Amino acid sequence: MIVRIVQMTFQKEKVADFISFFETRKQLIRNFAGCNHLELWQDANENNIFFTYSIWDNEDSLNKYRFSELFKDTWTITRAMFIAKPQAWSVNRKIIV
Repeated sequence: MIVRIVQMTFQKEKVADFISFFETRKQLIRNFAGCNHLELWQDANENNIFFTYSIWDNEDSLNKYRFSELFKDTWTITRAMFIAKPQAWSVNRKIIV
């Protein structure tokens, strides 16, 4: 499993637009082959900073999504609302007890 975390900083006046848009896309992303989980997090102090937290079968599944028409269209619309460059991390999901 691979976890993908993406930090996005939006124009303050676009926050409601982003949340509304995310609502229209979240099930499509969740239903994409290889996606096991998707959450949207909002920063506790800066309400225009969001994170997506998604879990994928493997890096290949994530890359198939990243090169899909769904991603390209979603990212084009989302990116237009940014005020800062997004940051992304892919990490292996390991549970250590």
